[in-house]
Amino acid sequence: MKSGHRIEGRAFVFGDNVDTDVLAPGIYMKDPIEVIASHCLESLDPAFASTIRPGDIVVAGSGLGIGSSREQAAEALKYLGAGALLAKSYGGIFYRNALNFGLPALVCADTDRITAGDTLRIDPATGTVENLTKAESYRVDPLPEFLLRMIADGGLVAHLEKRFAASRTTA
Repeated sequence: MKSGHRIEGRAFVFGDNVDTDVLAPGIYMKDPIEVIASHCLESLDPAFASTIRPGDIVVAGSGLGIGSSREQAAEALKYLGAGALLAKSYGGIFYRNALNFGLPALVCADTDRITAGDTLRIDPATGTVENLTKAESYRVDPLPEFLLRMIADGGLVAHLEKRFAASRTTA
C-alpha cells in the first residue's frame, strides 16, 4: 500500500465490544480458516460472511477485537476480503494482529455517523475517510509509512520474506 492508496467499499456497522469470540467463534477453532471465516460475526449478522465483498469496510464502536488473543479473528476478516477496519478503539492484540495480516485498522472517533451500507473511501496514509453516501468526511489516525509498506506487502510475514530476499540478493 503506497501513500495515497485508497480503500473503497460498503460499510458493515457493528456496535461496541465486538469480541474475538464473535469474530472467530471458539467452536470452530480447530477448523481451517475458511470454515472459521464462514462463521465470522454470524451472531451479530448471520449474512455477514456471505455478503461481504473484497474492499468492504468493517466499522465498529469501542473495543473492536477485545477478548482472547486468537489471531484467527483478524485473519477471518482478511480472508473474507475486508479492505479496512474503522473503530473508536481496538483490543490491543487484535489491532496488531489485523496489521500483521495486512488489514488496515484505523482509529475513528466518528464511527457512530456511519450507517450500514454507506460507501466509504479511506486513505490510511493521510488519515481521511470520505462517506460518499452522506457527503461527509472524518479524520482517522493515519498509519505510518512503515506500516503502510508492511500492509502493501501483504502483512508481516510477506513483508519480512520480501526484506530477507532483498538482503540476500544485495549481500
